[in-house]
Amino acid sequence: MSEERSIANRRVFRDYIVLERIEAGIELVGTEVKSVRAGGANLTGGFALVENGELVLQGVNISPYDHGNQFNHDPLRPRRLLLHAREIERLASNVSQKGLTLLPLKLYFKRNWVKVDLGLCKGKKYGDKRETLKKRTAERESRREIASARKR
Repeated sequence: MSEERSIANRRVFRDYIVLERIEAGIELVGTEVKSVRAGGANLTGGFALVENGELVLQGVNISPYDHGNQFNHDPLRPRRLLLHAREIERLASNVSQKGLTLLPLKLYFKRNWVKVDLGLCKGKKYGDKRETLKKRTAERESRREIASARKR
């Protein structure tokens, strides 16, 4: 069995603090599934919002399938996310708080179904980004010191 690739939105972790992760199904048409399987999706700029009691993923670009015909899908169309009604209500109440948003973190296959890993995120301030960078460099330097001590 071939290993499926996942498509990640790495920029989210730099610009946002992920408070909670949710796995959701996504409603796609056939050519979209084939395009995702080929790695033709881009999550950058995507977000989810609640419209009429449904969770909708917007701004995600799934490129047209190369071997598709004139009935290929629209790359930027809104796509419905599949969650239980209680989960959607809970997320809607969380998103209504100031500064919280739902962003796609990862798009992957799970038993031949396409899943979206959503994150309930809060935007980082400039100081938060600098603090994260300082922690990362300190951790890297400590690992380097430990590795050099082992070599001696």
